[in-house]
Amino acid sequence: MIVFIPLIAFLALAALFVLRLGAGDPSRIPSALIGHPAPRTDLPPLAGLAREGKPVPGVDSADFKGQVTVLNVWASWCVPCRDEAPLLLTLAADPRVRVVGINYKDQADNARRFLGRYGNPFAANGTDDNGRAAIEWGVYGVPETFVIGRDGRIAYKLIGPVTPDNLDTALKPA
Repeated sequence: MIVFIPLIAFLALAALFVLRLGAGDPSRIPSALIGHPAPRTDLPPLAGLAREGKPVPGVDSADFKGQVTVLNVWASWCVPCRDEAPLLLTLAADPRVRVVGINYKDQADNARRFLGRYGNPFAANGTDDNGRAAIEWGVYGVPETFVIGRDGRIAYKLIGPVTPDNLDTALKPA
């Protein structure tokens, strides 16, 4: 009987591991930034990018206060970024939200072509050529999206593409 105790303990731990592995939403990885002020990240604009005939400014962290901001980290080489592009355009049409982008480790020509093809939802878009800003934001990869409250604090982090479900449940203001 005593011989079976380690086997039973191992099987119980293995079962617990398998149950926990399948539980939860893999796009909801905890972030130490939730509830804290958004990183003070100022980024230069994507050269030559215009929206409605006006140059699109870079990212200025002072602009995160006063209005709900959705910050999307994207790249032209990111396939899921193509899929989420129409949803970001929908979100950008909501006057309660300001959509801001960080173009991650990309070539300017490719980024402008991407936005020309899929649409430009960004009121501001900064370039993060070396990935330092992404490190400050705790980005694992692209796409990732953050919701920043009117107080300048990060309220939500989405890992992976924006989908119709998370657009309505997590990204749009109530």
